[in-house]
Amino acid sequence: MENADKPIPADIDVTVPHSARIWNYWLGGKDNYPVDREASAHFVEIYPGIIDVARSVRVFLGRAVRHLSEDVGIRQFLDIGTGLPTVDNTHEIAQRVAPESRVVYVDNDPLVLVHARALLTSTLEGKTDYIDADVRDPDAILRAAAETLDFSKPVALVMLGIMGHLSDDEDPWSLVHHLVNALPSGSYLVLSDGANTSKARETAHERYAETGAVPYHLRSPQQIERYFEGLEFLEPGVVPVSLWRPEHSPFGTPAAVDTYGGVAHKR
Repeated sequence: MENADKPIPADIDVTVPHSARIWNYWLGGKDNYPVDREASAHFVEIYPGIIDVARSVRVFLGRAVRHLSEDVGIRQFLDIGTGLPTVDNTHEIAQRVAPESRVVYVDNDPLVLVHARALLTSTLEGKTDYIDADVRDPDAILRAAAETLDFSKPVALVMLGIMGHLSDDEDPWSLVHHLVNALPSGSYLVLSDGANTSKARETAHERYAETGAVPYHLRSPQQIERYFEGLEFLEPGVVPVSLWRPEHSPFGTPAAVDTYGGVAHKR
């Protein structure tokens, strides 16, 4: 049943498309509305590759969190800009490996807040929490996250597809560095963002902004690398997310997508 048949919370504007709801639609979710599906159709018409991008980012999240949980032993995750819950959310991946894992989600979208209960499920040994906060206020995020996470021990900071919502004038690089600087030695940054490596994608985002939706700023791979300054990259560095340690497939290496990401270690 589509969301159009469900009651709409008063603080959710369904007259303007919203990126979290559109992303949810691309991943096969039902937490979206006709305006989102219409915007999606126009976007896909210009840039069909966005479906592969959305799915590749989700798979990248799974590979990165599994690696940090299984191979590195990280037991704490701070996931900022989590978006709407779908399959294999961060806490599900981490707690499948280590039930004692603690995960804090951060978002400021009212629809995400409505669905926060879905994110708050947890194993008895671990804990999951949700913070209603904006990435532009990193200190507020850190204060609230400290109620669940122990910042004397390593934390994996997860930021997928969120920094593109900030303009260059807002200096998104400083915001990420501020958050990373608050983490102890042994922590990790997992980050991805849309890249300006496709003219079709740039055009699609320009048309999307014309609908009145919050713009998404694509950046060069080199600009995305700047988020990791001062950190030590895990191989293969910042690459199209579909090419970050892809799992073996009889169909060969996956195609590169126009979202770049990486994982890096804080010494």
